[in-house]
Amino acid sequence: MTEPLHDPQAAARFAARLLAWHATHGRHDLPWQRDPDAYRVWVSEIMLQQTQVATVIPYFERFMRRFPTLRALADAPEDEVLHHWTGLGYYARARNLQRAARMVRDGAGAELPRDPAALAALPGIGRSTAGAICAIAWGMRTPILDGNVKRVLARQFAIDGDPAQAATERRLWELAERLTPQEDCGAYTQAIMDLGATLCTRTRPACALCPLAESCRARALGDPARFPARRRRRVLPERQCQLLVIRDADGAVLLEKRPPSGIWGGLWSFPEIPAHEDAALACDRIVRVAPLGARRGNAFRHTFSHFHLEATPVFLEVPAVPAHVLADDRLIWYKPGGGNLGFAAPVKRLLDALHEAPDVIAWSDR
Repeated sequence: MTEPLHDPQAAARFAARLLAWHATHGRHDLPWQRDPDAYRVWVSEIMLQQTQVATVIPYFERFMRRFPTLRALADAPEDEVLHHWTGLGYYARARNLQRAARMVRDGAGAELPRDPAALAALPGIGRSTAGAICAIAWGMRTPILDGNVKRVLARQFAIDGDPAQAATERRLWELAERLTPQEDCGAYTQAIMDLGATLCTRTRPACALCPLAESCRARALGDPARFPARRRRRVLPERQCQLLVIRDADGAVLLEKRPPSGIWGGLWSFPEIPAHEDAALACDRIVRVAPLGARRGNAFRHTFSHFHLEATPVFLEVPAVPAHVLADDRLIWYKPGGGNLGFAAPVKRLLDALHEAPDVIAWSDR
């Protein structure tokens, strides 16, 4: 393909091929495409960050039923927003989504700004997501550069560099700017994202079906999967902890709200202590009552982006707890199976196990 930065006709052909392919083979009936207003597009784009479409669809539909408008999201309790995000992961996305909704609600217009720079400045959005919202919802000519688009462009022009590095990303943005057409910008944006998600995949790209195959330099080189350059895989450190499953005589468990930042920020979890600490003494310190008994469950492993966590649940039975303990609003007694609270996936699985079998004393997700 002739360099599109210097050949408008080449850029036009690129867009035309993509649009023709998408009109026939693209996805057109995803839930957020049925009524692509800015709010729905925004929520879908945030959910789709680092998450597959098939995973997102049921979450998006439940989220929209509960929070059908930006104001409904802004006015909702944070716990309920996180509850509807439980299991989707990367919970900072949900917190930022609501923070941005509240900023918009309290602003002058009470609607998402149509200025791409102002939109990108809202928590959790950024330049590419703002571009997608503006293009899909309003038809604006605003380029995007999500992971799928980076991969398509890196292969089309055989750009052999780490897309996370500033120089490579700058080069990809230049290409995205020049290739985005003047018209049909919403369709083009969905087309190039679709191509990366369905054909130009990270491994085993379906080049025989690709509308851009003839002009793809990576394909001509015989190894399209080589592009873009992959980051060197890091060896993640290991951490250990204990999760205290403190239960009273009625079967309620003690939950603690985690700080707003850090892992599982803002979610409800079991009190966490270091792996070497005495669980019975920690229980006495937290609820001011010594446990009647303690049993260790099976350790489970959960991987975050920057470390592996090995957590061991410790089941502790306690008698009546002094009322003043719950004066701290970061602590609640929770009956498994009730309440709309936000949980990390491993915590939700343990709570579900306790709900299904209240006498359980050991659990593992291996």
